[in-house]
Amino acid sequence: MPVKVASEWLNSCSGCEIAILNLGETLLDLLPQLDFVHIPVLMDHKHYGQLGDKTQIDIPKATVGLLSGGIRNEEHLEVAHEMRKKCDILIALGTCATHGGIPALINSYTNEELFDQYYHTESTDPNNVVPSQGLPKLLDRCYALDEQIKVDIYLPGCPPHPDQIASAILALLAGETPDLPFKSVCDTCPTIRSGKGKVKEIKRFITTPEFDPDQPLDQMQCLLEQGYLCAGPVTRAGCAGNDGEAPRCISARVPCRGCYGPVRQEGNQLLDMLNALASNGIDIKSLPDRDSLLRFSGAHNRLVANKKGGL
Repeated sequence: MPVKVASEWLNSCSGCEIAILNLGETLLDLLPQLDFVHIPVLMDHKHYGQLGDKTQIDIPKATVGLLSGGIRNEEHLEVAHEMRKKCDILIALGTCATHGGIPALINSYTNEELFDQYYHTESTDPNNVVPSQGLPKLLDRCYALDEQIKVDIYLPGCPPHPDQIASAILALLAGETPDLPFKSVCDTCPTIRSGKGKVKEIKRFITTPEFDPDQPLDQMQCLLEQGYLCAGPVTRAGCAGNDGEAPRCISARVPCRGCYGPVRQEGNQLLDMLNALASNGIDIKSLPDRDSLLRFSGAHNRLVANKKGGL
């Protein structure tokens, strides 16, 4: 019997769903073993019945649930609870689901500050109100899934590499728990690390790192040791897939931006990165924006609103 799969997206961009499609021929091989009973990005299946005849969200029962995106409003929360209720195994798919992702950067500000920043101008009527009819109410901040519901498996990434999605699905089909190694980007990076940086302050990435374009990547000195803000030490590996190639950003001679979130689920990329900078002799006061260290992991109260916005 094919395994029933349900998929939903919340506060997200559909990149994780595109990653599923990017399985390519592997997906074609898997499809006979899978029965997608609910996946709005690919098939028309209404929350309230195809005729709108139901009064509550109804997602079909499934063995495996794939849930991408964070939880930002009451509708997201309702869908998340329904997915948890109907799915035996729930997978948090992508960094928005596991750690808040880019949308969680708004956690530095209150909802009032959000609306004032983006919907008020000098000519805006100050008495206007936030529309509420037919629109779900915003929650106080953007939540990762496990802050509101139980998550069984975490597949971070912005988006997750198709290889990792395939490995997780194949493991589940075999009745096994997916083996997701906890390695950092640095653990898979071939660049030269001497343990001693050349500079004492962070350099903005508007200059070209030192490297010879005719030489392979393993002949380039570590970008962090060159003074660039590379989040490799505090970011989970995986962007290169299962083929053992170098991390994608590093392969392009670009510092890691941290899109896979912390190496371990409970990790704090900000604190760990400050420690990595200090270990390389870089003055942490030279950081132009500390919030940016949490650009992919601002949920779990890592970013909180205050009078100025920020940590």
